[in-house]
Amino acid sequence: MAGLLALSRVIDRINGFIGRNVSWLILVAVLISAVNASMRKAFDMSSNAWLEMQWYLYGAVFMLAAAYTLQQNEHIRIDILSNKLSKRTRDWIDLFCHVFFLLPFAALLVRLCWPWFWLSYSSGEVSTNAGGLIIWPAKAMVLIGFILLLAQTISEIIKRFAVIIGVIDDPSPQHDLPPAAEAAVEMEADRRD
Repeated sequence: MAGLLALSRVIDRINGFIGRNVSWLILVAVLISAVNASMRKAFDMSSNAWLEMQWYLYGAVFMLAAAYTLQQNEHIRIDILSNKLSKRTRDWIDLFCHVFFLLPFAALLVRLCWPWFWLSYSSGEVSTNAGGLIIWPAKAMVLIGFILLLAQTISEIIKRFAVIIGVIDDPSPQHDLPPAAEAAVEMEADRRD
């Protein structure tokens, strides 16, 4: 288990670094948007390349931050239902969903994105818009994003299993309910039994 937890820490460090730093691409996209809009208004000049660059940057942020979002436990869940469950039950549900839904989904998309990216890269695919950019960097971000998500899914499976068997404390405390709410959920579960 120690080796798996070490692998999990490496994956977490990589995705943490990428997730914290990719947000700067939003600033770059906003600056490009402002310059493009200013040039269009002031000099009646614009470029499809600048517009496409904004799309590429926003797409890169979305794809590269997905794994970090999972790591920080900020992904979407149905809190109104999960908050009624005990922590142990939520841990088992997370483990089940990561293993049987997220892991196959991310693996399938890595598998499908590779030829899609490679065909674009090897053919030198270019946007059909006048003055547009090459397309393979945007497709590479999709592939890299799913690779990072797949790796983070493996990390989350390792951590959740380690939490369930009691090897580590829960690394994502926001996964826990406040103590009073946790006690109320446990009392309700005991009452039903």
